[in-house]
Amino acid sequence: MTGRRHFGSVRRLPSGRYQASYWHAGARHTAPDTFTAKADALAYLSSIETGIHRGGWIDPADSKELFASYANRWLLQRHDLRPRTSEDYETLLKVHLVPAFGDTQLSRISPRAVREWYTTLSGRVPGRAHKAYRLLRAILNTAVADEHLIRNPCQVKGAGQDRSAERIIPTVAEVETLANAMPDRLALLVLLAAWCGFRRGELLALRRCDVDLMHGSIRIERTVHQLRDGSLVPGPPKTDAGLRTVHYPPTLADVVTGHLSAYVAADPESLLFTGEKGGPLRPHVLQAAWASARKSVGVTYRLHDLRHLGATLAAGTGATTKEIMRRLGHQSAQAALIYQHASENRDEAIAAALAELTPKAPVLPLRQLQPN
Repeated sequence: MTGRRHFGSVRRLPSGRYQASYWHAGARHTAPDTFTAKADALAYLSSIETGIHRGGWIDPADSKELFASYANRWLLQRHDLRPRTSEDYETLLKVHLVPAFGDTQLSRISPRAVREWYTTLSGRVPGRAHKAYRLLRAILNTAVADEHLIRNPCQVKGAGQDRSAERIIPTVAEVETLANAMPDRLALLVLLAAWCGFRRGELLALRRCDVDLMHGSIRIERTVHQLRDGSLVPGPPKTDAGLRTVHYPPTLADVVTGHLSAYVAADPESLLFTGEKGGPLRPHVLQAAWASARKSVGVTYRLHDLRHLGATLAAGTGATTKEIMRRLGHQSAQAALIYQHASENRDEAIAAALAELTPKAPVLPLRQLQPN
């Protein structure tokens, strides 16, 4: 039994269910599922016809592709990714995305499924949940652009945003103490991290030629990432904003000069910070030295907290958000504002400055109210 209408056709199968099909773009397309009632099959064809007229038609063959297949192909085609970023995406796919959606057709990943997955994941590993969500959203955005999906099902409001807990940052005095507790060849690294806000990878990539003693500045042109196999991969900063020149405080001039003289070879390409034997300074060696220094000082700050301090100190000078963005190498104001934390020391300085604005007038005693 076959029923015909203006768009597409419906036929009854031997099983008693109904199958809908239609011609479009020079080929016949069959509905991914059969229907218990003819009316349901006709309603499906009506929705397809409406989608075609509105430019929202998706080839059923494309929408049937499993997420794992599409996501792995998406990653292989991302030649623009840094090696470390590619590794991180591969891990997120393997650990969090493929187990949840790998065997699901692209068209069957619903907003509800994404929301329930994200809620569960953020309860277990909040630090990775937002990264996994951002990756899922990026992959499915490409699926929309490839016309495999009409709409991205990643619709969880606020998901994917970094929500770093507020941390206490070191004081200037603690930075000096920590620098003195580090091996001599790494003391300057701590000071530059704090006063210039450099990232760890940027510090590991610094060379003699990046330092301009005449103008008291350092040029950031590279960063270093360590891959899972232990290899160190130098490359340009993540964004164009990362390419920048940062001036260090004049109070560090003698320290910088002394470090170059004592620990850096004369070759312009010589690394500013090296291991004990003169080779590249590896992240785990730096971390071990930092852990030992902070233990001796009695603090628990992360090395990255020095960057927070650098941004806060810059903000305390009255620098604008745009100036802090340039100094830190951020492209967006939102990213720069993450590092502008108020501290008790800064609040005390503000109070002291306000006192200077107070008129120098005698303080008059309050009049005592006289009883009637």
